[in-house]
Amino acid sequence: MEAVDIQAMESKLSDVTVTAIPMNQKPQSSVTPTPPAAKDANKDPNLSKYAQLLGVIEELGREVRPTYAGSRSSAERLKRGIVHARILVRECLIETERSARQ
Repeated sequence: MEAVDIQAMESKLSDVTVTAIPMNQKPQSSVTPTPPAAKDANKDPNLSKYAQLLGVIEELGREVRPTYAGSRSSAERLKRGIVHARILVRECLIETERSARQ
């Protein structure tokens, strides 16, 4: 079983700051599994970067518990998801800076 060093991951992410932005949506009372079509939607280039980021964060949340339980495949998906999320955060920041200049 491969151990995941959470502190090492956190130190790699120390340059990323994520601020929650409230959405005008109904709060969900229970967690529902994501249909396969929704997973493909995260890769849709027509979605905003922010919507893509929210999808990736959702997927990350599903991988945490299996990773702690020792699932290697979940740990790998979690690592890839973190890298993808970091890229999307940077792109969101660039979009925000561009829109602030206009």
